[in-house]
Amino acid sequence: MTDEFNTEIYYDDDADESYLANTTVAVLGYGSQGHAHALNLHDSGVDVVVGLRESSSSRAAAKEDGLEVATPVEAAARAEVISVLVPDTVQPDVFEQIKPELEEGDTLQFAHGFNIHFNQIQPPENVDVTMIAPKSPGHLVRRNYENDQGTPGLLAIYQDYTGDAKGRALAYGKGIGCTRAGVVETTFREETETDLFGEQAVLCGGIAELIKVGYETLVDAGYSPEMAYFECMNEMKLIVDLMYEGGLGAMWDSVSDTAEYGGLTRGDDVVDDRVRENMEEVLEQVQNGEFATEWIAENQANRPVYTQLNQAEKNHEIEDVGERLRDLFAWEEGQTEQEDEDEEQTRVQAD
Repeated sequence: MTDEFNTEIYYDDDADESYLANTTVAVLGYGSQGHAHALNLHDSGVDVVVGLRESSSSRAAAKEDGLEVATPVEAAARAEVISVLVPDTVQPDVFEQIKPELEEGDTLQFAHGFNIHFNQIQPPENVDVTMIAPKSPGHLVRRNYENDQGTPGLLAIYQDYTGDAKGRALAYGKGIGCTRAGVVETTFREETETDLFGEQAVLCGGIAELIKVGYETLVDAGYSPEMAYFECMNEMKLIVDLMYEGGLGAMWDSVSDTAEYGGLTRGDDVVDDRVRENMEEVLEQVQNGEFATEWIAENQANRPVYTQLNQAEKNHEIEDVGERLRDLFAWEEGQTEQEDEDEEQTRVQAD
């Protein structure tokens, strides 16, 4: 554990595997995170059972990977730790199915706090409720583990009935490889609200809109769609990779002086105080539950707004231009798998 940061960070030496000794972990779901958690725990010597509905197409894959598979109810009945890794939108229904199988002292483990924080899942008082949330897609969690590396993660304790919730959560984090890199302590509220805000205002919503508006501005001014795509979409990856590897400083150091001066003097003309105010409004909607209520209602209504907006996004001109231009980069597909892995490892090590 270190106090060099504003919050506590835990590593392998802080995690005691004995908290999972003679313990069965049920991993509910076998998607991006589910398969990584289940396989990493299994390879760490933990008794794992994967919970999937009878009709799940993932059953065959889990069995081929050498894992035991049962229904979610059967898995929860056998386990002392139940890791709920199905999508947020179906978690409440799955929880109601497994709830009768929870016993005093069991642990409900999550990788995202949405349903707990917004009261879509109300756990019994006699169980622990914890979170270990790797900060990367599941395939990278698995790949890093197999390469004896780690993936940073988050730790949160919502309910500590046994007094051992943190110990068991850290053992789980070690089992999936997160404590190799470091596990940052947070809360369910902080994880949920910062995650939703980041997705909406910056990572998904903000960036996508910035790219589209930049593209449209150039095209409307008479420039070719191809040039607009290159400048506003294609080169985004180059810039983001630089930020990922070394922060904003590395990015500014890597671009030309002309680009740096233009960015430093014009960036806040685009992302100005009005944008800050809009972001604050988005954050308020996350904090007061307005977004959560809207999203829950949207799912209950069979996603009419989601479907419409999703289709409009797919129909945007930038998607057609991009599909045609990306064929120019077919040579990249000739990279060997080892080259891909080397590039990935470089990014991981730089982070």
